[in-house]
Amino acid sequence: MIWQRAKGAIIIAKLPIIYAVSDSIGETAESVVKATTSQFVQEKFDVIRVPYVKDKAQVEKVIEEARENHGIICYTVVSPELREHIAQKALEHDVEVVDVLGPMLKAIEKTSGLLPKNQAGLIHALDHEYFKRVEAVEFAVKYDDGKNPLGLAKADVVIIGVSRTSKTPLSMYLAHKQIKVANVPLVPEIMPPEELFKVPSHKIIGLLIDPFKLNEIRSERLKTMGLHDGAAYADVKRINEELEYAKGIMRRLHCTIINVSNRAIEETAGMILEYVQKNKERRH
Repeated sequence: MIWQRAKGAIIIAKLPIIYAVSDSIGETAESVVKATTSQFVQEKFDVIRVPYVKDKAQVEKVIEEARENHGIICYTVVSPELREHIAQKALEHDVEVVDVLGPMLKAIEKTSGLLPKNQAGLIHALDHEYFKRVEAVEFAVKYDDGKNPLGLAKADVVIIGVSRTSKTPLSMYLAHKQIKVANVPLVPEIMPPEELFKVPSHKIIGLLIDPFKLNEIRSERLKTMGLHDGAAYADVKRINEELEYAKGIMRRLHCTIINVSNRAIEETAGMILEYVQKNKERRH
């Protein structure tokens, strides 16, 4: 309640209760109300959020309460039928209403010729996907290149292979598909972490590559680093030793193996995604 001066007299003005009504969680309607009321007075308006309104009975109950309290209704409802019902009942009960989504939906439909999905909560579904993607990317960075073996148990997929078989690029690509990936390099002189052998075999993907293809990749890598391309890192004999060692580890793990010799990252990632999906279906 606030005091206002009108024509030299002081009168009491009662702030209306504002109902933020939605067929989803109601954040958008409430944000619009708060942005609007901030333009008037320092005192806070009473804002009542009414989420998940799905039928006419709920609508009528809110409108009746708003009528009794001389309130205002701000609503974000995607159902054309419910929007029309709100407008009609509000008119009958002399309740002020503001349709936030309706006019914009109609404008886009009219201009573009497209039809809206009329599904509540889509923006929050998109937000949820975004945060899952960010979480997966952070996971891939944290557990890249065997940095922290404790992450292996938490991963959706564990990628193993010798150096330069695209473990890190694959991990990042899959992370953008909301898959949590850890990867572990296989080096003959270093035993893989014991945590790797506790990961279920269906979660592990082993990467193999043609030794001569790997020789080319490693030689180019050495050149970009300003090093001699004849180093042991790019030596075919050494590469064969690494690959034989990697095959032995993969056999012990009974994991799925993909040869990445002539495959783009996207193609290999597609194979892994398909494999992950089949495993999900098999286990549900």
